[in-house]
Amino acid sequence: MIRKNLVSGILSGICIGLGGGVFLSLVSESRIAAAVFFSVALLTICYFGFNLYTGKIGFMAISHTKDDFTALIWGLCGNILGTLITGVLAGIAVPQINEAAQTAVAAKLAQTLLQTLLRGWFCGLLMFIAVRIFRENKTPVGILFAIPVFILSGYEHSVADMYYCFADGIWSASQALFVAEVVIGNTVGGLTIPILMKLTSDRSKQ
Repeated sequence: MIRKNLVSGILSGICIGLGGGVFLSLVSESRIAAAVFFSVALLTICYFGFNLYTGKIGFMAISHTKDDFTALIWGLCGNILGTLITGVLAGIAVPQINEAAQTAVAAKLAQTLLQTLLRGWFCGLLMFIAVRIFRENKTPVGILFAIPVFILSGYEHSVADMYYCFADGIWSASQALFVAEVVIGNTVGGLTIPILMKLTSDRSKQ
């Protein structure tokens, strides 16, 4: 159980790294194209059934057994390892990615705590929407729209931010704190819609 979720999380982190790499490579030329091509990450994760924290956290409002928590936490650990692998290797292989990551991370660290939490919250909303549409309707439409929307809006995705921080080659406590703040924002955002839907559903049955 632990090994399966850890490995699945690593694979998700690698996929996010692939999306993050193309984003950093294209963002200076076309932000729209960069945002659209980043979608390859979540498309692969959803179709292969990999374990991505931001894709799973919202569904904890629906099912929250011990196994669900185990899968979530070990998946997050795997996400960190996967982005570490791809971030370090991509930063070495393509200097352009390393330079773009440094610029991106510097801008992110300049945000206030409130800005980071809110940007994480908005991203969490969109991630739940994307994955819920995929799960319920077996269509990538939600992913192809929600991913570009959160990127073009400037919202924060914790696992993608892990990749950017590893790719910039400058690891610091401030980066770790920033990512932790985004995780909190993503968590609250991911849970918002399903909790409100559940409350509405429960009340309608009374």
